[in-house]
Amino acid sequence: MGLDEIGLYLENGLQIKGTAFGAKKVAKGELVFSTAMNGYPEALTDPSYKGQILVLTQPHIGNYGVPKPHKDHGILANFESEHIMVEGLVISQLTFGSKWNSAMTLDEWLKKEGVPGIFGVDTRMLVKMIRDRGSMNAVLGDVSKNDLEFEDYTKINFVEQVSTKQPIIYQNKNKRKRIVVVDFGIKHGILAELYGLGYTLIRVPYSYTADKIMEYEPAGIVLSNGPGNPLLLDMQTKTFSDLLEYKMPMLGICLGHQIAMRALGYRISKMKFGHRAINKAVVDMHNGKAYITTHNHGYAVYASDMPKKEIWFMDPDDKTVEGTYYPDKKLMTTQFHPESRPGTNDTKFVFAMFKKWVG
Repeated sequence: MGLDEIGLYLENGLQIKGTAFGAKKVAKGELVFSTAMNGYPEALTDPSYKGQILVLTQPHIGNYGVPKPHKDHGILANFESEHIMVEGLVISQLTFGSKWNSAMTLDEWLKKEGVPGIFGVDTRMLVKMIRDRGSMNAVLGDVSKNDLEFEDYTKINFVEQVSTKQPIIYQNKNKRKRIVVVDFGIKHGILAELYGLGYTLIRVPYSYTADKIMEYEPAGIVLSNGPGNPLLLDMQTKTFSDLLEYKMPMLGICLGHQIAMRALGYRISKMKFGHRAINKAVVDMHNGKAYITTHNHGYAVYASDMPKKEIWFMDPDDKTVEGTYYPDKKLMTTQFHPESRPGTNDTKFVFAMFKKWVG
């Protein structure tokens, strides 16, 4: 690997030099960070990171290589999507370690996927700056200061870039009822958990109306995670409102939670730097229990903006609403990812609760 210098340019004027790896190209996106200490293959393939340049705080990245994709029933078991979704990667030290199931190095993987990276960066300084000033747009690559153009992350609909274009059916041999998954950028870890409940899954494009969804005669509906600004998804918000009329069991996860909350009339706010980690605490407001969960979101509803009785989970640090529960509507939502791949299994009971409603 050649040791070429490359630049990371932030919209606040900061310029950082480091060493290039991965693809030789220019990337633009919102600069965000994750504090996860493991799981970089899952993080890089999470569609919720579409449009973002990711800073990983773990000092050594790449130390167990990259596995060969493996599928069970058409669902990836070791990645969250078929391709890398981040626009670029920023790390402190690049390593070339391996593991028994490693098929290539991180550098080789990024080259293959056409994604640029930079290492030799003081990521601790970078993360402290993001925490102080907030997430900001950035450019990664070999570009002069005079040619810099920053894209406004908040004005781009990234969901349309990651949602399936045609329905995908995951037929379950148990021939149980069908669940429709509205794909805003679904993680395969979530698909695997839903499939494991014993249902046939019908994964549909995010643009489907309530009428088209109901043509499948589902026993339940899941609104998936996904990237970008929920305030751009007016049609999807209306679709959710229409679906409520059917009294159908529904589960909203991450972006799906935000769309549900927006449809119910609650304010969605852009967070200063978001939650991106696999060790974020949430508190069950019904029983006081705390759980460790996986997060990847830059927008949220705050507890101060909705009635306390409607809040299921809450983040104890910044009081973001991390889940809601409406038994009369047969609706439950989580802002976090209840399957946590990678991460803990603390909140898989959410899927079991949904199954009880679906039957």
